[in-house]
Amino acid sequence: MACTFCLIATGEEPADVVLSTDDVVGFLDRRPLFKGHVLLIPRRHVHTLPDLPDDLVVPLLTAARSLARAVVDGLGAQGSFVPMNNVVSQSVAHLHVHVVPRTKGDGLRGFFWPRTTYAEGEAKEHAARLRAVLDQG
Repeated sequence: MACTFCLIATGEEPADVVLSTDDVVGFLDRRPLFKGHVLLIPRRHVHTLPDLPDDLVVPLLTAARSLARAVVDGLGAQGSFVPMNNVVSQSVAHLHVHVVPRTKGDGLRGFFWPRTTYAEGEAKEHAARLRAVLDQG
């Protein structure tokens, strides 16, 4: 089955496109958190952020930055929320960045899972495990 986001990127599937470059496409989410919620995708099929090729990092983040400004300047939002999921809660298996307009008191609650705390020494252990992986390359 064809990837819906790939079809949007090629114009084979309709979408309300707000940004289009050689590398990325931004379009309105069909089920927005708030009106003006944009999904930004690489044109090339990429499953998750760890799969994103180096040559697409700058174009993707530059476009995300432009969209974060646009929701403020164009929609009167006070700010933006810019998340992405990797596998878990990723409803389409194509990397996409959400750019959601935000206004204080907009009612967005419960979007994140409950917060937790570290037991004594756990933070250092988790940090060391992450550093070890990052140091490998």
